[in-house]
Amino acid sequence: MPDLNVHEQLTSTLAEAGLTPQALEELASQLLWRIGRTEVEGHVTVRVGLASSAEQFQILPRLRGASDAEIEAAVREGTLRLEWVGPRLRAGDR
Repeated sequence: MPDLNVHEQLTSTLAEAGLTPQALEELASQLLWRIGRTEVEGHVTVRVGLASSAEQFQILPRLRGASDAEIEAAVREGTLRLEWVGPRLRAGDR
């Protein structure tokens, strides 16, 4: 997907999961997220989960800070990692 812009990548990924951008908007106020580099591998990672999963964020390995340039490079290069924290959502569960 390196040729697609971020919006197109997000829309495509949501569609694969059976969700729409509107569904993500509805969930936005209930989500927690963290962005940074993993300590071990150094990959730029985005962790996302429901607010009810806040305790699980605390037990995961810490993410080191990532600059805007590092995040943009990871998106551009297609190396950005996305981790869902907590129970997986199904399209009908929102």
